[in-house]
Amino acid sequence: MKGDVESIGSHCQLAYCHVLDFLPFRCESCKGTFCLDHRSEIAHKCPKEGEWARKRAGRDIAGTPTPAKPSLYEHDQQCYDTSCKTLINTSRMPANLCSTCRRSYCLKHRMPEDHDCKNVKPPGLAGRQNIIQQQADRVLSPLAKVKRWAEKKRQEEEDAKKKKKKGFSIFGSQTAKSDNTAKLNEVKRTAKGDASVPQDKRVYLFVEASADTTKAKFPTGKFYYNKDWTVGRVLDMAAKALQVQNVNNRGGGEEDKLRVFHVESGRLLKFSEKIGDPCISGNMIILLRGVGSGEPDLIDL
Repeated sequence: MKGDVESIGSHCQLAYCHVLDFLPFRCESCKGTFCLDHRSEIAHKCPKEGEWARKRAGRDIAGTPTPAKPSLYEHDQQCYDTSCKTLINTSRMPANLCSTCRRSYCLKHRMPEDHDCKNVKPPGLAGRQNIIQQQADRVLSPLAKVKRWAEKKRQEEEDAKKKKKKGFSIFGSQTAKSDNTAKLNEVKRTAKGDASVPQDKRVYLFVEASADTTKAKFPTGKFYYNKDWTVGRVLDMAAKALQVQNVNNRGGGEEDKLRVFHVESGRLLKFSEKIGDPCISGNMIILLRGVGSGEPDLIDL
């Protein structure tokens, strides 16, 4: 019975993966067979990287030189919509050329109204600049969305303070303090974590997976961690608890990596720093994908 199941698909040829994929991908450069996660030449470190693209370009435009390592965008292997990361020109996803802007899209973004066609510049002399700008938009977009979310949250808190100030009484400050204490007690009571972590070493946090950059099954949660644990370790544990795909240890580019954004300080945390240095109990961290490794100042606190 086991042999019948395995005969349906093929095992990924990557040495440390070898997962059984019922719809495997064939690399046209090295002729290997790989799973969904390692289908790209970069993911499986193809020994003949770019060979297929160079041969195809040579057939299409005779005598036109191509770079040694062609860009994914320059060869139209990815949907041109800036919010989409779907690979096109594959057996599963054919390219859909828009007759108006002359760009290629996946099935989801093939209609002009789905990819904002009127604002897309057609290929031409400024094509390279458009590619660079598109790559920048892919990186900055998640950060911009979190910034808007954080600013909205801050505005809501300010509005709440103003309402409290209008109905201020001699018990106003005591009530606010009581609310903060109740909130902290609530997260301490319901937070999950490693029971072996000493009470005096625990930091209790609200953890959220950004819906714009992940497909988490459970997007939020309350957890406690050891203050001395690194941000990288906390990220791995949080991603596992929220069931967010984590490929940080598989190599690849920044577009697939997860990062930890600390709401209260308004910055991305370094993997190597201890979680207890920037965070205190009651703070919130957000898991973001494809936002780079820098520490931009997103919120003017």
